[in-house]
Amino acid sequence: MSEPIEETIRKLALQNAVRFNGTANPKAIVGSILGTCPEYRSKVAEVTEIINGIVAEVNALGLDKQKAELDAAGISAKKEKKVRTYELPALEGADQKKPVMRIAPGPSGPLHIGHTRVSILNDEYCKRYNGELVLRFEDTNPEKIDPDAYDMIPEDLDWLGVDITKKFIQSERFEMYYDYTRQLIEMGHAYVCTCDAEDWRKKKEAKQACPCRDLPVNEQLDRYTKMMDGTYPEGSAIAVVKTAIDHPNPAVRDFVALRIVDAPHPLTGSKYRCYPMMNLSVAIDDHLMGMTHVIRGKDHLNNTNRQEYIFDYFGWEKPRYYHYGLVNIPDTVLKTSLIKQSIRDGEYTGWNDVRTGTVRALERRGIKPEAIRRYWVESGMKSVDIEFSWDNLYGMNRDVIDPVSNRYFFVQNPVEYTIDGVDSIIGKAPKHPDHAENGFREYNIAGDKTFFISEKDSATFTEDRRIRLKDLCNLDYGTPAVYAGTDISAMKKGGMRAVQWVSRDSTPCEVYMPDGTVASGLVENALLSEKSDIVQFERFGFVRIESRDKDKVTAVFTHN
Repeated sequence: MSEPIEETIRKLALQNAVRFNGTANPKAIVGSILGTCPEYRSKVAEVTEIINGIVAEVNALGLDKQKAELDAAGISAKKEKKVRTYELPALEGADQKKPVMRIAPGPSGPLHIGHTRVSILNDEYCKRYNGELVLRFEDTNPEKIDPDAYDMIPEDLDWLGVDITKKFIQSERFEMYYDYTRQLIEMGHAYVCTCDAEDWRKKKEAKQACPCRDLPVNEQLDRYTKMMDGTYPEGSAIAVVKTAIDHPNPAVRDFVALRIVDAPHPLTGSKYRCYPMMNLSVAIDDHLMGMTHVIRGKDHLNNTNRQEYIFDYFGWEKPRYYHYGLVNIPDTVLKTSLIKQSIRDGEYTGWNDVRTGTVRALERRGIKPEAIRRYWVESGMKSVDIEFSWDNLYGMNRDVIDPVSNRYFFVQNPVEYTIDGVDSIIGKAPKHPDHAENGFREYNIAGDKTFFISEKDSATFTEDRRIRLKDLCNLDYGTPAVYAGTDISAMKKGGMRAVQWVSRDSTPCEVYMPDGTVASGLVENALLSEKSDIVQFERFGFVRIESRDKDKVTAVFTHN
């Protein structure tokens, strides 16, 4: 190991020691070194051994000498924070005209992690330019609506910190869509088709007009009246917007504007049976609601091309369109229909089941909206496709929760031991390695000197014959275990590991894991007085506490 890394370790140890009244925490130094010098991650054991030795030397100096050495080196005891900022590209024209933007979910269920991208990007721009953000429920498919979603989606957006200016529901605007469709027919830009659906599609793909396309306007209007009054049964007629029938992109050629559906709507019942298709209702609403900019995935490029025809037919000013690349979100259940069925079947406990990727599940796990926002801002609006990285999101969330998450011991699958060779043992551990002001967890093991370590650590104890109960004492293997002092510097000699532990005075704890399993064990009682619901179980991970009392603690795993 070179001299410079040793100097870095000593500086960090001195800073940590001064912050914590003369006692540096070697684990905090390990984290700092591996974070700033990733090239040493492959040499963790070697680095840890040297850190333990240097920390022991620094702790032996005493607080006054530690401060003097820091002062002589011109080093502050305060932790330096490097802040890197990210900003989305400028929104064209937003400086000249206040932007009006929209979030337009279909109310089939609550939002999931994929929906948060467009929500946050739009919100970021509206906050940046003091714009207006519209929430528009696009509920024109009556068979794919969950009535609860009208309430759940605004709740999800509110938790994300998305500020909504106005709210609209498309099912309340049908009469207006009907009027504009009639106008398109009158202008010769739309028609009513009664052809077999498959025949119509085949002709369109072959760049051929169906027989209905060029019928006189008065006959088209008569057909349209029959669509409205119920003369045509479901599936027998559609209203179609004309485009270039020979357009090079088959997807852009004549597209459906209205279809007949007899299924009742959760909000309007059987009042309407002619349902607008997305491209009709979206184009009309984007104009009437004054959209200046539209942000969406590049899977909507064809929709943009279709909707521009309607803007052109009416002579409306078009919004500026931005299309970002698609995102693949691996290993996550997102499909609303699958989640809903699993809830019905009793497999999932609800929309916030931790096995799903809903916003409610992320909130339950302790993923913070600041982390989700940072993820999408850093991803930006590039047109390249990306794969969502849970590890990156967890890293960003760690930046948010680590500074405010106190530490506690959780022992999974506990194995019981007793200690021999000492009457009592006193120890303490900081609630947070970087915040002495948070206080300490204090231990006084006397009388019943029973403790519990995990099944895995028990196997290590049996094999290595020595362990250190973290922040308490060293033990030699035996039944009972034999007290071997408190000298932490003994660890640098190797052959002894520090393990989490709890006393008999501990509380049963269950942690719900993202894969649906439950980690059971014991947690130290100090957790019962913790005010925050986000903590770190050392060597296990961050968790969010759902409930706690002297009989049981229930938590949800966040991430490592």
